[in-house]
Amino acid sequence: MFVCTAYGATASSSPLRPLQINRRDPGTSDVEIEILYCGVCHSDLHFARNEWQFTEYPAVPGHEIVGRVKRVGTLVNKYKPGDLVGVGCMVDSCRICPSCREGLEQYCNAGFAGQTYGGFEKVLQEPSKGGYAERIVVDQDFVLRIPDTLDPAAAAPLLCAGITLYSPLKHWGAGPGKKVGIIGLGGLGHMGVKLAHAMGAETALFTTSAGKAEDAKRLGASHVILSKDDAHMAAHAESFDLIIDTVSAAHDLAPYFNTLKREATMVQVGAPDRPLPFNVFPLLVKRRNFAGSIIGGIKETQEMLDFCGAHDIAADIELIRMDQINEAFERMLKSDVKFRFCIDMSTLKA
Repeated sequence: MFVCTAYGATASSSPLRPLQINRRDPGTSDVEIEILYCGVCHSDLHFARNEWQFTEYPAVPGHEIVGRVKRVGTLVNKYKPGDLVGVGCMVDSCRICPSCREGLEQYCNAGFAGQTYGGFEKVLQEPSKGGYAERIVVDQDFVLRIPDTLDPAAAAPLLCAGITLYSPLKHWGAGPGKKVGIIGLGGLGHMGVKLAHAMGAETALFTTSAGKAEDAKRLGASHVILSKDDAHMAAHAESFDLIIDTVSAAHDLAPYFNTLKREATMVQVGAPDRPLPFNVFPLLVKRRNFAGSIIGGIKETQEMLDFCGAHDIAADIELIRMDQINEAFERMLKSDVKFRFCIDMSTLKA
């Protein structure tokens, strides 16, 4: 065991501050990583403030991690010191359930025990702690290779925001000849627009703000649809093959259902902290589908990173110092970021 500096919360109402945390010494299959950058996900805020009602304190968020390998265990054969690598939302799984055997570790039957933070660190016998820290130790099977063509800071949010959109886009067949809508242009939504466009789909952004149009088109949207404008929505009625909803606040889903074709699907990836009531009749009358999706398995996440490397896709970020994280959380709540905060972890030492 060794001690490293981190930034975390000691209570739901307390700001994040410097902490000393324990990390396990690298085992035979482990990789020790010096963290260079960590993206800031809305889930980090939910977790730090116990909005999902499972946080144990002290709590260290961060699951969009990019760093350099420092040490490897004696049986590690995938990575060596100096490699640029990433860690996403998972650092372990049961590895034996049907989902794990199919490479869908995000749906492991053991639940969320293998989460990067908020899970359970089996060696230290304590809650797992995330990437707002100097170092992290992870089994090689849950470490990902970052393409050399990508800026490491801008690549960090791909480990959550990128795979959260890539997985449902791939699963539901986004590509040439398909019309795909993305609801919301935040940290998740802007990745959805980029990825759907790169996959060859006719891509549209649904937004409540006309001011998002220029950015949406720059990122790859062919259409920008004002969701509060009934006429604008009606013009796209029954035309979408797939819609992905990235919004994590309360909102009415029914108007979006009406823009789906018969038997088409809307996928929820945003995670509101309260249930979303909706009218089922738009689903019933056209045999439409409403589904959910979270991140992706390790194999699919590496596939996503390689796809992004080949297509020069990364997140649009605002780089911040570690001591700006509490301000960043407040700005996130006001949607005052384009489009993802990323922490320069070298500033933690200061």
